[in-house]
Amino acid sequence: MQTFMMVRLSLHILFLFSVIAVSGKGLQISLMIDSAPGKQILLAHYYGSNVFVDDTLQTDSGGAGIFRRDTLLPQGLYKIYLDKDHHFDFLLGADQTLTIRNRDFGSEKLVIEGARESIEFNNYLKWLRVRQEERTRLDSAMVKAGPDEKKEIEQKISKLTGEVTAYWINKAGQYPGTLLAGFMMANYFRDLKPEEIPAEIASNDSLKWIYQYNYRKNHFFDHFDLTDQRFLYTPLFQSKLDTYFGKVLLQMVDSVKPPAYQMISRVEPYPQIFRFVVSYLLNYSLGSRIMGMDALFVDIAKDYYLSGKASWADSTTLAKIRENVIFMEHNLIGKKAPDIRMETLNGEPFRLSQHHSPYTVLAFYEPDCSHCKEYIPRLYREIYLPFREKGLEVIAGYTMSDKKEWSEFIEKNHLNDWINVWDQYHLSRFKILYDTRTTPSVYLLDRENAIVAKKVTIEFLKEYLGHFLGADAGK
Repeated sequence: MQTFMMVRLSLHILFLFSVIAVSGKGLQISLMIDSAPGKQILLAHYYGSNVFVDDTLQTDSGGAGIFRRDTLLPQGLYKIYLDKDHHFDFLLGADQTLTIRNRDFGSEKLVIEGARESIEFNNYLKWLRVRQEERTRLDSAMVKAGPDEKKEIEQKISKLTGEVTAYWINKAGQYPGTLLAGFMMANYFRDLKPEEIPAEIASNDSLKWIYQYNYRKNHFFDHFDLTDQRFLYTPLFQSKLDTYFGKVLLQMVDSVKPPAYQMISRVEPYPQIFRFVVSYLLNYSLGSRIMGMDALFVDIAKDYYLSGKASWADSTTLAKIRENVIFMEHNLIGKKAPDIRMETLNGEPFRLSQHHSPYTVLAFYEPDCSHCKEYIPRLYREIYLPFREKGLEVIAGYTMSDKKEWSEFIEKNHLNDWINVWDQYHLSRFKILYDTRTTPSVYLLDRENAIVAKKVTIEFLKEYLGHFLGADAGK
């Protein structure tokens, strides 16, 4: 919906997409756009963050045309589309016989007749636009306001917010069970009032924060029905998931996994929603920049994709997921680092399990890697030298097979002091166990060789080791 968010447009033709016949009555949208005579117009629907085409028509010399079919389309948010600069949205509810008139492709002059939900939604967007403009004006005034004026502006903002909330609740009450009602209440969240927090908790800042966090986490979906398939055909479903998993929950795998699995369990009886949620969480965990979230990817991949529950996944997709699991499952944070047998530059045997330091950085690299050329010398200068007397060891693993290239890199960068190892014939399977598909591949291990962190930056190591081994060492 243009009013709320920018949505990436990805057009794909969809044939007979989840259509439902209802009492022989189908879809009829009479369209009249003054500025588009003799144009090809698309009718498209939202699905997650994408938009898919359902039908096309050619307008006559007056800009008129009719979208017609014998069956109904899924209820959702739809788009009348000419090109990337000319399109507008409307709600398509249970009644799909309607007339849409517009001077151009803006929303200011849009008129909808016939279907009540579509009319009310169009009225809502126009009403909301006025409130959004007022909110923008108040926010601008707040920047320049003095203390007394700020208090007055805050009161106006609070009143404006109350008006919007009241509108949602009123319309939802007028049209219970409709997509319109669900759409209105989807944005509603009842804030926790101060008096609702027990006194013994409110007096302790830490306990109060936990109480408020749990309230947000447990009540975020109070007014959004995750099992309502109609929301899949709007941007709302993905937007709600983005907010919940990206902002509401603490960004740690232990905080994300239980709610994720609870949600999957809740929607599993609804195949289309189940597919959407499981796919979303797989991609979310794989693409997350939060350290350790790869553990969630591995769990979802094994429990739903590689177990056969993800019936929608083709063999190519499953093969790629299986490959990622193979490279990730052995080196998850919290697990003991896999033991590997390698050899030092001098030909002496090396075994990781026989090495123990308060902290160990295990770094795999290749000299031709542009990032490695910068990272490995910095690791030596900025991490190893300052912290080696404090209890840090560095094990630098060469991932290739050219000993001459390896030794020249060590000599050039003066890296002889730390432990340099390689496995010329890759007998230890280190490339899989430590996922060296991209380099440098860097792990921080504790005294028991458990993985504390991975894919770490120099800055992270400075801060972490400075805290645990002595802040002055990293200076």
